[in-house]
Amino acid sequence: MMVAQATDGRVVQRPLSPHLQVYRWPPTMLGSILNRMTGTAISIGTLLLVWWLAAAAAGPGPFAKVQRFLASPVGLILLFGWTASLFYHFYAGIRHLAWDAVIGFDQKTLNPVTYIILGLTAASTVIVFVVGFLVRAG
Repeated sequence: MMVAQATDGRVVQRPLSPHLQVYRWPPTMLGSILNRMTGTAISIGTLLLVWWLAAAAAGPGPFAKVQRFLASPVGLILLFGWTASLFYHFYAGIRHLAWDAVIGFDQKTLNPVTYIILGLTAASTVIVFVVGFLVRAG
């Protein structure tokens, strides 16, 4: 839309900024935001690891309590998110190392590499959980 009203009541023709429905996030922007989010998730998820290790050191009772929580639906969701965060951050870190070496930093490879990283993250996370459930089942 090109219409705006001036403070004195006149109608002035000027462009308005695009809103969220108009603007499309480029994949690299999504990748950058996900990198920051996964870094935070890894830090928070490390608290689960510390809790698990402290419970293991405290004895069988506390360790069993933590194991029950991690096997619950909430615990599995947290572990799944933490695992996905670890994989995404790992693959995005490799991409940043390549960029530092000026590899893959041209316009035609930026978006495909972001999609590859998302795919690798999803595949790696699912593989880890499938293997974990298979090992646990017997």
